[in-house]
Amino acid sequence: MPAKTTCPITLPKFLEKAEPLKISINGQDMLAEVKQFSTGSFGWYMNAKTLVQIDGKAVSVQIGMNMIIVGSKDAER
Repeated sequence: MPAKTTCPITLPKFLEKAEPLKISINGQDMLAEVKQFSTGSFGWYMNAKTLVQIDGKAVSVQIGMNMIIVGSKDAER
């Protein structure tokens, strides 16, 4: 079994230093916000809506994205 991944940053340091991440979806820039999840993990979160063109028609899409730092649930508090 592979070794468990260790998170290289503590929660306090992450919350102090992490910044929102610019995400581009279909050419539209959005921001994923810094977040501590209810599970204890931390990373970034984004929830948005955008339009996507399909055969010349605009289709509204809902975006939900969690970017969780691997091992962060067990990181030093």
